[in-house]
Amino acid sequence: MAQTAGLVLFAHGARDPEWAEPFRAIADRVAADRGDLSVKLAFLEFQGPALHEAIAELVAAGRRVIHVAPLFMAQGGHLKNDVPKLLAEIRGRHPGLVIDLLPAIGDVPELRAAIAGWLTGTVPGTPA
Repeated sequence: MAQTAGLVLFAHGARDPEWAEPFRAIADRVAADRGDLSVKLAFLEFQGPALHEAIAELVAAGRRVIHVAPLFMAQGGHLKNDVPKLLAEIRGRHPGLVIDLLPAIGDVPELRAAIAGWLTGTVPGTPA
């Protein structure tokens, strides 16, 4: 299947490299399940690649549509302020590039329901 679009999973980043393992596992799973997407993982700080680097790799590979999936639970300062500035800079470097910013994972009802369902089924009840 030809890859026509790119997907960047965008996480905050941390000083501990092991922190990124769940995000790498998600990226690997999406890449395996969606052969039509070139999937990259990028970080806001502390780890690399940075968002502009991941997008530049996708553009160099011929992708003209990039979906950015913020792996943040909510619309905090980073998503409200920092990410729009970053995306404006990236668009300036790559005229004609279409960048689609997806919602934060905490804003997706299906993901909130999945987390709530997991907690409902995992946390033991009070003994009688």
